[in-house]
Amino acid sequence: MGDTGAPAVIPVFIDRAAPAENEVSAVIPVFNDRTALETAMPASLSALERITPDFELIIAEDGSTDGTADLVREKAAADPRIRLLHSDERLGRGKALTRAFTEAKGGIVCYYDVDLATDLAYLGELIGAIRGGSDIATGSRLLPSSTVTRTGEREVASRVYNALVRGILGSRVHDHQCGFKAFNRGRILSLLPSVRATHWFWDTEVLVRGQRAGLRVTEFPVVWRTGRTTTVRLNDVFAMGGAILSLWWQLHGPQG
Repeated sequence: MGDTGAPAVIPVFIDRAAPAENEVSAVIPVFNDRTALETAMPASLSALERITPDFELIIAEDGSTDGTADLVREKAAADPRIRLLHSDERLGRGKALTRAFTEAKGGIVCYYDVDLATDLAYLGELIGAIRGGSDIATGSRLLPSSTVTRTGEREVASRVYNALVRGILGSRVHDHQCGFKAFNRGRILSLLPSVRATHWFWDTEVLVRGQRAGLRVTEFPVVWRTGRTTTVRLNDVFAMGGAILSLWWQLHGPQG
């Protein structure tokens, strides 16, 4: 999937990023995920090493109480490519990602879920899309070539939610919530001040606002399996619908 729509007005982008010290900053947002990180950190380092020698792995730790921060500090002491961003209080997933992207040292920033629900074999394609000129790249569970393993209830909930986003907010992306995305850091930092969501809706709002701002979005199919952090169910669609309508009002209301 290439460019996902032209905006009414093309804004002037201000690159808010400091000069990149690394090519890639990979971010894993975590909350009480010590056990999952035992697998995710070495798997991430191995995958990133195959893509570029110039990277950092940021663990955006969001108020955990299970010793997650201590584990990351231990690993970071042994491997300087690992960085811990710790918060004493819960920020919310979206706010934690915003903080991580702001403090990242890479010209390309990406994130994925700690349960590695999306196969890291696709990390090269994700980063390659930004190298190739896209501003945003996202894996998709809802393209014809995608391979997905999850319950029927979650499949229905996902399809209903994404249909609402496409129909109400005019997005051309098929899957807004796949936790496997990459960005041109300068472009995303210019967009983030307008993003209000602090938790699960952050992904959707970034994609919708990015398309409206004229950013080039690439969506590609991935192999995905239900992980421990996957929580969306059919009865969550009502709350999701409220978030969608709230964003529509932000974009189209008197102050939009």
